[in-house]
Amino acid sequence: MVEAISLEHLQPGNSSSTHQAGRRARSRLESARQRVAVVLGCSPKEICFTASGSEANALALKGAFDARPDLTKNRIVASAIEHPATLFALEQLKGQGAEVVLVAPRPNGAVHLADIVPLLTQSTGLCSLMWANNETGVVQPGNGLAEECRQRKIIFHCDAVQLIGKSRSSIAAVDADLLTFSAHKFGGPSGAGVLRIRRAVELRSLVPGHQESGRRGGSPNLLAIEAAALALEVSVSNSVENCEHLEGLRDQFERNVLQRVSGASVQGASSDRLVNTSNITFSGVDGEALLIALDLQGICASSGAACASGSLKPSHVLLAMGLSSRDAKSSLRFSIGNSTSSQEVEQVVEAIAQFNPA
Repeated sequence: MVEAISLEHLQPGNSSSTHQAGRRARSRLESARQRVAVVLGCSPKEICFTASGSEANALALKGAFDARPDLTKNRIVASAIEHPATLFALEQLKGQGAEVVLVAPRPNGAVHLADIVPLLTQSTGLCSLMWANNETGVVQPGNGLAEECRQRKIIFHCDAVQLIGKSRSSIAAVDADLLTFSAHKFGGPSGAGVLRIRRAVELRSLVPGHQESGRRGGSPNLLAIEAAALALEVSVSNSVENCEHLEGLRDQFERNVLQRVSGASVQGASSDRLVNTSNITFSGVDGEALLIALDLQGICASSGAACASGSLKPSHVLLAMGLSSRDAKSSLRFSIGNSTSSQEVEQVVEAIAQFNPA
């Protein structure tokens, strides 16, 4: 029997108001903040709620750059395979005088410390490297880079949106100054992001206001935040079991595709990867046509971003890894969920094997 939910619960008061409804909403908001902080192993004061992971990335990068005390530190070092939200924010910062240096990964999809550390000069104030790439699943050397940045007093930001429930790594494995999460990536609702901000780090808000300790103006989406806190707790508590399930299905999928499809290759296969992500290049195949054929069978996959004309644009991640534009356009990303079954994996393999690019 489903327990009835009161209208008061579904329509909470404004958490910034001093009346009874506002105080109740404030209590619920701070309870959710406490729960998130416990999972992330930090103080509740270090948790800032946003509307998305993209906003959290932008707040981290633009907020830290705008608040830097030493204006001579205008260099920002990041990887060329960051999420578009990060790359767009960096592009905007160029207009504010930032010198942005992007580091390409090796062909295995990983950015090597040997390639990025020499770029951390005295003029560098900010460095950003995602925990794991959203297209290939390749895990990046975030912890080593965090240590290098701390030695040089450089603020380090890590986009950890892909991490929760998809990696056996501890959340504390990367000791970043700024750490980004997004609720819908670990089973929560869209519309809730989390930015963990180390106490010593100053940020200038993107949206003025007194909410979130002055770091993000606007009334918080309380229901989405509460759901995000619950989803985070559940995902982390079930992480070991879920990772075993996901990795087994991913390996089954890749093994069978490689056996049955000529010219197929897995990107980042030799690297440490997220357990749920598989990026496969089907050499000589029209990736857009394959994507449509799979969609017609109810199979959801993805590729590079679609441009305004609707034609397939090659993935910036795969291009940075050294793939040709043609091979990048022939690559699709497959993501496996906790509810995915072995039978469904085989259905996808069969659909791919039967596809005729002619």
